[in-house]
Amino acid sequence: MNSNRGLAALSAGRARPPHVVADRKVRHRHRMYTSYAQQRAILNTGARRKSVLLIAGMAVALTFMMPDEDLVLLSVGLAAAIGAIGLNLVTGYAGQISLGHAFFVGLGAYTASCLGATGPGREVALGWDGLVWFPAAFVLTGVVGVVLAPVAVRLRGLYLAIVTLGLVLIGVHFFRELTHITGGAGLGRSGPSFTFAGFELDVDRNFLGLVMTGEQISYLFVLIVMIAMAACASNLVRSRLGRAFAAIRDRDLVADPMGIDPFRVKMTAFGVSSAYAGAAGALLAAITGYIEPSGFGLSMSIQYLAMILLGGLASISGSIAGALFITVLPRLSQSLAGLLPFMDDSGSGAGLLTAFQLEQILYGLLIVLFVLVEPGGLVGIWNRIRSYWRSFPFTY
Repeated sequence: MNSNRGLAALSAGRARPPHVVADRKVRHRHRMYTSYAQQRAILNTGARRKSVLLIAGMAVALTFMMPDEDLVLLSVGLAAAIGAIGLNLVTGYAGQISLGHAFFVGLGAYTASCLGATGPGREVALGWDGLVWFPAAFVLTGVVGVVLAPVAVRLRGLYLAIVTLGLVLIGVHFFRELTHITGGAGLGRSGPSFTFAGFELDVDRNFLGLVMTGEQISYLFVLIVMIAMAACASNLVRSRLGRAFAAIRDRDLVADPMGIDPFRVKMTAFGVSSAYAGAAGALLAAITGYIEPSGFGLSMSIQYLAMILLGGLASISGSIAGALFITVLPRLSQSLAGLLPFMDDSGSGAGLLTAFQLEQILYGLLIVLFVLVEPGGLVGIWNRIRSYWRSFPFTY
């Protein structure tokens, strides 16, 4: 009798309502998507949401943990990350090799300086607010990129790289000759005033008893701008236009019969990439407070190319990681110059290498190493680590 009751109770317990069974299945399948909207979301898993919040929290905490000198270096890295995202859009996502990124960074920097700089001088300095010079640098460089795109988009591969390299050389020549705008070679000019809506970001402030330096405020502002522009780029590459970028990158001849206009898509990629480069140049000019024509040459283009190669092609987060890594690399080479016995950190020429020469060697070695060993860059390394721990302790 007792056994019959137990069987009856067990069978009754198994007969659960359908919605309870469905909810339990969904909970056990937490890595499966239940809707297209969930799959298309940027932060479509709990782990991604938690990791992004953790990284953002750490980035904000650095404001009160690091000295002002290091915060300025991080601000430069965050501004460079915006330009790296733009280069990754045209090279990593659209597959168009560009070596002319430094020209658009310089164009954005000088546009912001002419509109936002103050004080007497022979250079153009209108003294306008950041709400004017920052959007103007973004829009103007984007328009110039669209105007120059028809010349470049008809080429591909090495030919496109050579044409964009010529653009950098032409840009450096004009930056040196237009002294009433750039100040001239060796002299340079001041950057725009770091003022937005009448609020000076580079001045010490007291917020409800919390004293913050100008470097801390500027760092937080650049961090917010970078996050906003990175989010816009993430949405762009997941849109219909972003899928068209990928189709052009994979095989543009096949994309044409699919209804994708290669000319229009390539021109859009160049325009968006140029606009991001102009925004980066405007912020760099405001952070450093000084710009010089020779700083926007081939060396800067190679630096941005190294950022996306080391960080990871076709990856927004890789662009940010690569930009921060390349920005911190000179500080690392200077530290090594004081530790290695064959380094010359005094400038006397007694050592085998200087800090600058070591920096250039590290650039080349890292690019070769990542291309041969880990083409996915820093993001590829992170994906390997994440995949390993996701399947641990199994290896399959």
